[in-house]
Amino acid sequence: MMEEECSMQLIRPNATRWNSLFLSVERILKIMKEKGDSAFRNLCAEFKIPMFTPAEKVFLGEYVTAMAPVAKAINILQGETNVHMGWLVPTLNVMVSKLKRAKISMKLCKSLVDAILAGVNKCFGDMLNDPELIAAAILLPKFKTYWTTDAAILKLGLDYIKGNMEENCQLTSDSTLSEEEYFFKPLKSSQAQQGPAVLDGYLTCAGDDMGVLKTFPPLLKLSLRLNTPLPASAACERLFSSAGLIFSPKRARISSKNFENQLLLKLNKNIAPL
Repeated sequence: MMEEECSMQLIRPNATRWNSLFLSVERILKIMKEKGDSAFRNLCAEFKIPMFTPAEKVFLGEYVTAMAPVAKAINILQGETNVHMGWLVPTLNVMVSKLKRAKISMKLCKSLVDAILAGVNKCFGDMLNDPELIAAAILLPKFKTYWTTDAAILKLGLDYIKGNMEENCQLTSDSTLSEEEYFFKPLKSSQAQQGPAVLDGYLTCAGDDMGVLKTFPPLLKLSLRLNTPLPASAACERLFSSAGLIFSPKRARISSKNFENQLLLKLNKNIAPL
């Protein structure tokens, strides 16, 4: 009957997927929007369930509006490809901005938004001001300095980049200098000006793909160091889940090498051969 009246099924909330409740409420509102209240009213009459009141529908709408930025942000951060540590701070920053804008027009779910914002501040407040994480975001061409208008936040990241980039350049150049060249190195001022010039060139260049960094080797090296980690543990959890399917009770005597090879093959089966 659900298929006949609404042309789609409901989504059931479950304990293992935190966003299943959000998705289920979103589906109900989608059905009401596309099929009208009459389809849902027929279902409620058939199963003898009270129809949503106008106030309940307003609440459900505000609930979806409040939770949508959170659901999208977590889905982004839980990815395994095209996601780096530098995505963490911009994603949280955009999520917080959207929640604050949505709160203005809300009547019933303002307390929910306040609770979410308080939770984000409690869990990630220090990270949002961490120079290393801010620098990781700036060193992703997708974001650079566009993701916030807070000059103090950007200064933390830019100062971190300048300090660490100049240190890397210093170590690289020192290792290739002869004893005589190292003695007269203070006479050369070009090296001291290289760091800021490279950073300014990167921030003003066009393009938002990772290939942009290849034209700025000092920044590329620093970006690789800062952005290699993933911002969430979901990828590791998926790895452990796959490992549990291989290491079953009937295969308890499998060798570690064989187990590792089977796990790698299972997780990389979609990669095309060279």
